[in-house]
Amino acid sequence: MDTMLLYVLIGVATGILSGLLGIGGAVIVIPALVFIYGFSQQQAQGTTLALLLLPIGILAVLPYYQQGYVDLRVVALIAVGFFFGGYVGAKIATNLPSATLGKVFGVVLVILGLRFLLR
Repeated sequence: MDTMLLYVLIGVATGILSGLLGIGGAVIVIPALVFIYGFSQQQAQGTTLALLLLPIGILAVLPYYQQGYVDLRVVALIAVGFFFGGYVGAKIATNLPSATLGKVFGVVLVILGLRFLLR
């Protein structure tokens, strides 16, 4: 399959799952970039974080907002924390070995998955 088309298909799958379940970059794009394209963990995370610079979630948010499921005050407060916390996390991540960062990423996904399954 053409590489560019596969990137777009990853985006489509991510968009569908993001709109449906609120998941995306961390669960779909990062593993796809690492396992399909051979990106390092840092390359995959950096590329995925760059998606946040684009207004890609606007259409996904619109139905939630229209139904009253978006608290803009909470969005603003979390965004402020994410703005600064993201920088700190990126500084740490870019200084870790890719294998270590990948293991940390995997552990976090497993813990979160178990948390949702056992609630």
